[in-house]
Amino acid sequence: MEAKELLKGRRSIRKYKADSVSEDVLKSVVELASFAPSWKNTQISRYIAVTGELKDKVSATLAEHNQSIVNSAPMLIIQTDIEKRSGFERDGSFSTKKEDRWQNYDAGIAAAQFCLAAYEAGLGTVIMGIFDEDEVANVVGIPEGQKIMALIALGYPDEEPQAPKRKTVDDLLTIK
Repeated sequence: MEAKELLKGRRSIRKYKADSVSEDVLKSVVELASFAPSWKNTQISRYIAVTGELKDKVSATLAEHNQSIVNSAPMLIIQTDIEKRSGFERDGSFSTKKEDRWQNYDAGIAAAQFCLAAYEAGLGTVIMGIFDEDEVANVVGIPEGQKIMALIALGYPDEEPQAPKRKTVDDLLTIK
């Protein structure tokens, strides 16, 4: 798949087939996601794959609209990041006025790359950000020093949504 097709074709998928995602396919997606750029190559994103009963327990903590998505997907990815690395110097001080906001920036880049890699592998994804981090962390057991950044439903798509209307280049670009 060419980059242009990949970038234009990927959609947020909210309905999935029951087919499970193999460990080999998942590992290949994570390997490609690992090439996402990050602050000083810190590579802070981590991925916890949950299925079955644990996925159901996480789903029970979510808002109803996200529950239906997670219940449909055979796998849920919990994207975490290693805290206090992006935007920091080795002595723990901030490198820029953005302070720790680089954490979110790097996690977003990694999530996008994860979703593109999944799409290239024939999988669908949707990134979810509305959830109670503490509840999900308690259910799953997030490693110390990591923070949940996003939930990503993952599976083989059972829908082909159309692209939403896009803003024009003139709306998006300012040249000075």
